[in-house]
Amino acid sequence: MADDDPSGVATYSIAGAQYGYKMSWMSLFLIPSMVAVQEMCGRIGIVTGEGLAGVIKKYYSRKLMWFAVVLLAVANTINIGADLGIMAASLQMLFGLPFRFWLFSLALGIVLLEIRVPYKKYSVGLKWLGLSLMVYVVTAFLVKQDWGDVALATLVPHVELNRGYLMTMVGFIGTTISPYLFFWQASQEVEEEIAKKKIADFHVRPKVSRQEIRALGTDTKIGMVFSNVMTFFIILTTAATLHRSGIFSIETPQQAASALKPLAGNLAYLLFSVGIIGIGLQSIPVLAGSVGYAMADALGLKQGLAEKFSKAKGFYSILTLATIVGLLMDLLGINTIRALYVAAIVNGVAAVPLIFIILRLARDRRVVRGYQTSKIHTIIGWLTFAFMGTAVVLMVAGLLKFKF
Repeated sequence: MADDDPSGVATYSIAGAQYGYKMSWMSLFLIPSMVAVQEMCGRIGIVTGEGLAGVIKKYYSRKLMWFAVVLLAVANTINIGADLGIMAASLQMLFGLPFRFWLFSLALGIVLLEIRVPYKKYSVGLKWLGLSLMVYVVTAFLVKQDWGDVALATLVPHVELNRGYLMTMVGFIGTTISPYLFFWQASQEVEEEIAKKKIADFHVRPKVSRQEIRALGTDTKIGMVFSNVMTFFIILTTAATLHRSGIFSIETPQQAASALKPLAGNLAYLLFSVGIIGIGLQSIPVLAGSVGYAMADALGLKQGLAEKFSKAKGFYSILTLATIVGLLMDLLGINTIRALYVAAIVNGVAAVPLIFIILRLARDRRVVRGYQTSKIHTIIGWLTFAFMGTAVVLMVAGLLKFKF
């Protein structure tokens, strides 16, 4: 659910408003890619008892590890700032009061919750707020849709070789197949092993069964399908409302919220804000947490969201710093919707080299021993790497105004 963070909601809404149904094919096309890459990350974590950065450090090189960690830190910090901005703007839209008041309140509240409440407990309540994204599913069926066009656009890929389309496509991919999820899932598998008392701490290799690997695969498939179903309906809703009404660009939260008016009328702002705030409260700890895991691995610090602050001060200090730097980005006065869109593009660029590294790790016998990722997932992974890499190259060429 945290994959559909505020940056994701904004990017999918921009795609639907600007291009109608034309990008709905990616919500279906990216499911195998998401499953393959995330399953590899989970497999690495569950087999090694290490986070991704720790595995790179142990089996490859410190330089490669720092390259991966810096990429993640930059992408996530921008993402945190963008998510905090839209959450603050949504609260201001509902209750008034200055934007900065909500910004600082959110940042402080999230940091305190991260430190004082174990994420497992914290996320139990928030997952229900995240289900507010289901309003896009309901709205998509309330408004008039040309289901023939929807089916055609979803089943037949459509690509335009122009700068705007390619930037949105890279952002779409980046907010779907996101670097923070790679590091998060690997480390969370280790947290699960610790919770089950199979291992005492990170950096201890657990005994793993084939059944556990299969369960990991099933869990990953369910999560990724749910995420992309939400993506699909966000596109359908914004295409059938904003795009059809001639609103092709989204500059404010109010414009994004108006896509829900067919369902909620004047309560559209409330529904939109509840969804954005709920998923943001869940996503920012994931974003900051993945930076914390990676940096703790790199620096050899005690880590874990289940740990108390007194036992993992360095880890929680990194989480706090990432949130503060993201907050400072918002003080520059950047448009919140634009920031969310840019964050998605940065994630799309950063994901490409990270997927290459993950593919190498998941097939390396030294790392995963007898639990190498399947050939089909390997093929899907390399195709994903090639597709994303090509999209980024074409986007950069477009920005540099090369002709295709």
